Amino acid sequence: MRTPIMAGNWKMNCDNEEAWQLAAAIADEKGDVEGCEVVLCPPATALTTVLAAIEDTNIGLGAQNIFWEESGAYTGELSGPMLLSCGCEYVIIGHSERRGRFGSVADDFTPELQKVFGESDASVNRKIKAALSYELTPIVCVGELLNERQAGQTDEVVTSQVRTAVDGLAADQIDSLVLAYEPVWAIGTGEVCDADEANRVLGVIRGIVAECADESVAQEIRILYGGSVKPDNVVGLMQQAEIDGGLVGGASLEADSFGELITAASASVA
Repeated sequence: MRTPIMAGNWKMNCDNEEAWQLAAAIADEKGDVEGCEVVLCPPATALTTVLAAIEDTNIGLGAQNIFWEESGAYTGELSGPMLLSCGCEYVIIGHSERRGRFGSVADDFTPELQKVFGESDASVNRKIKAALSYELTPIVCVGELLNERQAGQTDEVVTSQVRTAVDGLAADQIDSLVLAYEPVWAIGTGEVCDADEANRVLGVIRGIVAECADESVAQEIRILYGGSVKPDNVVGLMQQAEIDGGLVGGASLEADSFGELITAASASVA
């Protein structure tokens, strides 16, 4: 049975004091949880602060981004060795807010910002390879825009993203990944993909992994759902056979709500 993961993506929230308080509260409540991997992904400025707050717990630390070079003239970027030095074990790669895939659900993101943040499928692949070379666990995000879903292109988009993400990886490297299906139209909107449909898409993703690696890898790899995961919908999501946890945004910024998600994930394998 696959061990579920609940990963909190704090995005651009929490200064160091706020990060300490939130991480410490989660650690106090769920620091000894069993049956579920818990990962906190604060902003880079708070990585070492959160590391101190979760010391001697079962909670892992993750970053929100990585660059594929080890060092050099790449202003503002973070390398694998830098993340390791902060205590990171995980790193989110290819989140839609980094890819610049916003569609109609984020009117406040201008085309100029999309050009700044936009990552290609090819750059996601390079970042995955870099993370693996430093034994960081990539949490790789894929997902379709609203207009792509409405056009019936969900499977096509997700298939392309997954295939490019794992291009050039050996089966044992693919087995080291965590994948996350995040329909872009459900991120931060309050909308959630129907649990049955989310399960279906995750099944499509698992089938792609089987083709790119083999069936045993496909059955072992953890695939998360992300997109407005909350205490009131998490149980239904975690009851689905293909869903191995969540990549959580807003609900991870409150210790009580994130604790409820962790409890639901742990209970799903009891």
